[in-house]
Amino acid sequence: MKIYKRIYAVTTAVLLLFVCTQCEEHKIGPLEGNDNPPGEVTNVSVENQAGKARVTYVLPRDQDLLYVKAVYEIRPGVVREIKSSYYANSMELDGFADTEDHEVRLYAVNRSEVASAPVMVTVRPLENPIWAVYRSLRILPDFAGIRITAQNPAQASIALEIVRKDSLGRWEPFLPYVYSSQRDISHTTRGLDTLGQEFGVTVRDRFMNYTDTLFDKISPLYEEALSKSLFRELRLPGDAKIQTVTSGIPAIWDGDNSSSGSNRMLTDVVDPNPQWISIDLGVLAKLSRVKIWNYAEFMSNGNHQFYYRGQLRFFEVWGSANPSSDGSWDSWTKMGTFENVKPSGLPYGQTSTEDWDIAVAGFDYNLDPSVPKVRYLRFKSIQNWMGTSWFEIKEINVYGDTR
Repeated sequence: MKIYKRIYAVTTAVLLLFVCTQCEEHKIGPLEGNDNPPGEVTNVSVENQAGKARVTYVLPRDQDLLYVKAVYEIRPGVVREIKSSYYANSMELDGFADTEDHEVRLYAVNRSEVASAPVMVTVRPLENPIWAVYRSLRILPDFAGIRITAQNPAQASIALEIVRKDSLGRWEPFLPYVYSSQRDISHTTRGLDTLGQEFGVTVRDRFMNYTDTLFDKISPLYEEALSKSLFRELRLPGDAKIQTVTSGIPAIWDGDNSSSGSNRMLTDVVDPNPQWISIDLGVLAKLSRVKIWNYAEFMSNGNHQFYYRGQLRFFEVWGSANPSSDGSWDSWTKMGTFENVKPSGLPYGQTSTEDWDIAVAGFDYNLDPSVPKVRYLRFKSIQNWMGTSWFEIKEINVYGDTR
């Protein structure tokens, strides 16, 4: 037995020695061993752009060239490094906060990770897009909250960081922040009373560059959510035919606004004309807005899709205090014409994360404040997302003042 143990120990030691030798021979590192630096890039030209610059150059002729690297400061003490493959002859240098001169060092790097001597070039970026957004910022009162609007002509990816002064006079984050690349930004945060409060908004890009802060004191407008326990279906001549495969019109106030649920109201898909439904709110109220959750279409791959098929796209909301029993429009007043907008602007059938998140949260549509109190609502579909007029709704909330 001792002989076997000795043989095992010797064999193990030899194997370990062999493995360690192989490890030394196969250490992770450059694929080649060329210590000679490659040539430098030449004929460098600069195109200054908003918050960035495009640098174009001629590559050196070294056979083992791997990439070109740019090293620069986007602001004092913050260094950024950009690499571009040897297949390209240009690169985009982004992240600049100002319009001052910035010195950039360009290196050609070979497959042994040996860099050339730097080529110095100066860029002077144009104004960062965050400042155009900042100049158009507005903090406005909204029903039970504040609405922040801005124009983003460059459609840059930006964040609006919001702060609010607390009861002790200290500034605190007011969440959620707004993340968007839309051209027209409009975001409402609700859940506030009507007391005046101080808010501030700052624009930031993904490189942590900030604008100044816009401050304002806002008094939110009063509203309450109407009780859905009072809602009733109202069937009038001319109203859309409702498919029996769904739970009918009452499904839109059953409290289920989940994106995975299948319970919804669905009209006849054959009728090509504008379609509408009518409901009784059960109480006379000065309405401020409606919130609509679209039904997320179930796809064959198991996923769900918004901005698709019969979901409302172009539609109208009408109100009445005493509708005519013949179904005519004479006793109804238009309270708003709306479009359901896909934030990303992607083609039909494609959505971004921002598109999905906004749809899951539901869409708010502010109603005309000049319309007198109403008790009845009509939702009229002009065109759905597939280009016809039948429509489906998952859930609604209605807000206003019943006092």
